[in-house]
Amino acid sequence: MAEPTDEALLERVQGGDRVALDKLIQRHQGQIFRFGMKMCRNREDAEDVVQETLLAATRTIGGFRGASSVSTWLYSIARSFCIKKRRRSKFAPEHHESLEQDAAKDAHALADPGRTPEEHAEANQLEAALGEAIAGLEEKYRETLVLRDVEGLTAPQVAEVTGLSVAAVKSRLHRARAALRDRLAPILDAETPPETSDQCPNILELFSRNLEGEISADLCAKMQHHVDNCPHCRATCGSLNRVLNMCRTSPAPAVPEHIQTAVREAVQRLEFAKMD
Repeated sequence: MAEPTDEALLERVQGGDRVALDKLIQRHQGQIFRFGMKMCRNREDAEDVVQETLLAATRTIGGFRGASSVSTWLYSIARSFCIKKRRRSKFAPEHHESLEQDAAKDAHALADPGRTPEEHAEANQLEAALGEAIAGLEEKYRETLVLRDVEGLTAPQVAEVTGLSVAAVKSRLHRARAALRDRLAPILDAETPPETSDQCPNILELFSRNLEGEISADLCAKMQHHVDNCPHCRATCGSLNRVLNMCRTSPAPAVPEHIQTAVREAVQRLEFAKMD
């Protein structure tokens, strides 16, 4: 039997179905936790964000009319809590080490059992490097890239979450992708590709714009012709494509059991409060 859609679960929740609420929370809590981890760059803050987001959503879900998708709505709530966390801890030291270690553990936990120990180690190293590279991006670029390339929202959905125009989202996205690729290039490129020439276009931006449907078929064909004949640009596009694939397949970390328990208990108290 096919799993119910978010919309079907939402309708049941608003009709008072407690089981549907539990399913909706379980479906999205991992993604919200991952978003919090990458945006807050602190595990304790990310744990707070996932709790606060799910409780805030539970309190207001009766008034949610589905103008946006459930996931977009939840990311909007999570983003507001991430911003509050950043404001409170503005002058606190940042700690990235635990997040990199967590990323490696998650990659190991979901690793392909057919891989050799060396392949497992390489996958863990790449996952940790990806987490560190994303954490090092400027906040406005990190947010856009995480929502679009890690969480899989469309550019219009990212615009809805962030309050930006779609054009502004895409502009930030192109810069974020190029910066992320540059940070990871020393690890991904086994050999240094030949130097670029004066004839080379800004291939990273063109590649990114093509992914967002921003260039014409004619320009796309010209870009492909150049890439086919330019080792440097071919290697550059290849490494960016690999980076984006890593982003898309980044595992959602398991929400700690004590956080799940705290959310369930808090949701129950909210429901009891409504009945009193």
